[in-house]
Amino acid sequence: MRAINDMTWADAVFKRLTDPPSGTARRVETAPQPSFANAWRTDVPAAAVVYLIALPLCLGVGLASGAPPSAGIISGVVGGVVVGALSGSQLMVSGPAAGLTAVVIPAIITLSSYRAFLVAVVLSGVFQVLLAWCRAGVVAYYFPSSVIRGMLAAIGLILILKQVPHAVGYDANFAGDEAFLQANAENTLTAIVHALSSIEPAAIVLSLLAVAMLAAWGNSRLGRLGWLPGAVAVVLAGTGAQMVLPRLHPSMQLGAEHFLAVPVLSSLSDVSRLFASPDWAAFWRAETWQIALVLAIVGSLESLLSLEATDRMDPYKREAPSNRELAAQGAGNIVAGLIGGLPVTGVIVRSAANVDAGAQSRLSAILQGLFLAATVLTVPALLNRIPLASLAILLIYTGFKLLHPSVLRYMWLQGRSHFVPFVVTLVAIFFTNLPAGVAIGLSVGFIFILVDQLRFPCYTVVSPPGSVLTRLRLHDQVTFLNKATLARLFDRLAPGSRIEIDGTACRHIDHDVLEYISDFRRAARLKRIDFRTVGITLPPISPSH
Repeated sequence: MRAINDMTWADAVFKRLTDPPSGTARRVETAPQPSFANAWRTDVPAAAVVYLIALPLCLGVGLASGAPPSAGIISGVVGGVVVGALSGSQLMVSGPAAGLTAVVIPAIITLSSYRAFLVAVVLSGVFQVLLAWCRAGVVAYYFPSSVIRGMLAAIGLILILKQVPHAVGYDANFAGDEAFLQANAENTLTAIVHALSSIEPAAIVLSLLAVAMLAAWGNSRLGRLGWLPGAVAVVLAGTGAQMVLPRLHPSMQLGAEHFLAVPVLSSLSDVSRLFASPDWAAFWRAETWQIALVLAIVGSLESLLSLEATDRMDPYKREAPSNRELAAQGAGNIVAGLIGGLPVTGVIVRSAANVDAGAQSRLSAILQGLFLAATVLTVPALLNRIPLASLAILLIYTGFKLLHPSVLRYMWLQGRSHFVPFVVTLVAIFFTNLPAGVAIGLSVGFIFILVDQLRFPCYTVVSPPGSVLTRLRLHDQVTFLNKATLARLFDRLAPGSRIEIDGTACRHIDHDVLEYISDFRRAARLKRIDFRTVGITLPPISPSH
């Protein structure tokens, strides 16, 4: 058991690959990892909660991707066991992501078969390992907190609105869909309108029962039943209730479309049919390599975003190594592609549920993957008696935690420069998808950075008031964004004036700024401005064009 917790073999495998060169910054865990003896009491129940949430999402993503029904389950198992074991993150959960269906569906069509697509999945994993070797995980540092919080809030909003139809018995769309425009010609908002006109009485009863159970489990007395998480109690109660309700009234009978649809094996010999092997003839096609590169880039971005968000939710405030995460995701995709699974990424919904369930270490992610494998192989018929309405309430509860009113209030108090990118990211992700929405949020955030650079100069005027000489002391860091500030200052200099720029306290000056200052020397001579620098080595005056 200790080996599962410490994962020293994984640490040794990835240490040389993902550790940055000496003298460079790296992400490290800032709090000690709980020992297995302390963590298992919380990780086992947390794994059960994440498993219940992951099961319908894995099935739904597999169905929506046009892949075999087992493909999503395989990826859920690989994401939990393989990526969970190799990852440096203690709380992030990996598996098939709904956001990748927009890439997977046309890719399968382009390559003409799912087995050919598996070659692209394997190659995408190799690309991710190479990205880790190139230290590409540094990208994780450039996600502003306002964009990360906007992303979490957007996922919360999507969860709530997407699960409302399932909660009332309108199951026209798959459970894990995150796109605004749905495959059934509806969108998130119109689906709610249609759902309200297609209410199933039994689903309403099951949803109300689930809400009552979650509220009751917050009671101090029931809270003592720490061995039975509230989410598990909700599913057990919902499964039992849907068998009793039809006996009370025939209208309470739910159709098969309102339950999970796990593939049922007629015998253990059918297990091999769950898996698929790559068609290596596709290895030589240019389209395969192009799709693999797209999968690697999109999957890596989504994993790094999920990693950053999970780190922020971690009560222990641990920071996982981003390069190691890329390598772990790459290993997961290689394994998933070899045995017939969909691409694997870090996923926010399951990670948020893991944190909220009280998990302390990566044992939780590994166990939920094992739970997926064990139950799908042994009791699929029992799983197919779980109503989607009960699971929908669990996802709505997770979404409410991500979109809690306190988050909105906190971001409002941070000021316009933080609140606006937060809202833009939230709205953009809701109407597009996660990568596009984050890109839009980053763009808006960058605009505010530019505005701040114009409002706050990169220097301090240290010359006495009324002095003939204007003496500027540059701050610690001067980047290319500060060129506009210096340009406005230089434009205001009158002919015959004197100016001195002191860079002795500056640790870094961007080359663009140095080049701009160097070019200004020529303009200063023409304007008869006495221009000098201290502690700055200027490049030659750039050639005019």
